[in-house]
Amino acid sequence: MNETAEQISKQPEVREALDQTRGKKVRAQAKDKFWFVTHALLLIGCGILYYLLASHFVPLPLPRVEMLLRLVRGTVMVIVLLAMAKAVSVYAIGSVADASTRFTLKRIVRLIVALLVAIIALSVFFVNWYTALISVGVLSVIVGLSVQTPMSSFIGWIYILVRRPYRVGDRIEIDDATGDVIDVGYFDTTLWEFGGKYLSTDHPSGRIIKFPNSKVLSTMVFNYSWPLFPYIWNEVKFQIAYQSDLEFVATTMQKITEEEIGEDMIERVEVYRNLLARTPVDELEVRERPRVIFRVSDNTWLEAIVRYLVPPRDAGSVKTRLIKKLLAALNAKPEKVMFPKGDAR
Repeated sequence: MNETAEQISKQPEVREALDQTRGKKVRAQAKDKFWFVTHALLLIGCGILYYLLASHFVPLPLPRVEMLLRLVRGTVMVIVLLAMAKAVSVYAIGSVADASTRFTLKRIVRLIVALLVAIIALSVFFVNWYTALISVGVLSVIVGLSVQTPMSSFIGWIYILVRRPYRVGDRIEIDDATGDVIDVGYFDTTLWEFGGKYLSTDHPSGRIIKFPNSKVLSTMVFNYSWPLFPYIWNEVKFQIAYQSDLEFVATTMQKITEEEIGEDMIERVEVYRNLLARTPVDELEVRERPRVIFRVSDNTWLEAIVRYLVPPRDAGSVKTRLIKKLLAALNAKPEKVMFPKGDAR
């Protein structure tokens, strides 16, 4: 626990949290090699066809031959573009360790490829590049004016990529929706809902939630899955009598909770604390161990509360296990811990 911030930042799990792009040797799978071979065969076929057309081996009118030549050239450009995109996806993006980052990068590559293919297709039908670009610009203005809401959602998608309020796999809350992000499309985001109006716990409800990406531009997003500190604080609360042995209660609850959550989270809080020390934030106490506090209840009892760290998706199961263990230990000493009948929670 006395490690410096520099030493802690070199730990493998911290490096992975701060830099999700750990390099590794990537090999193309059989299906990837098949596509590369297919691209090569298509290029050879286009080359043969281009030679036959250019040598006037096929008796066709000159305007039609020129059109076919442009079509073949455009096809070659598209094939090369798709092959390059496949190589980037396999060898560059495939080496990224984080699955969420890979998902996002592949989406960006697909978007870039689609735009370039559209430009190539226009170049086939417009001999003058200036005319083609003007056509694209005019079409973009017309489409933009007619679909303002989808365009704002597309801008929201760019904002999500740049500012990263959430990624695929994160657990978030936005407006009244809570869930795990399972897809971030160009226009909307899909959540796998947990909790909801039919459940009182954090268990998945079985429903999905879709909302436009433009919502992130005007709504607060609560992200419970920050890679560097993917935990939330949770509590277990009991009501006990004033005559209870408070020292015994505090010691028992803290010991059992520490045994349940383990040492990993304690180390992560130390990392977080050291990194926080580099920022202008001060006078912020971050405890790395479970803490037991007592509070006067609205009735005639005391509230014994143990506060601890837990991964968001494990909050319900950890709390259930803790309640069972804590009640067993506290009920074993009725002379030291006195509960109100039916009020323990």
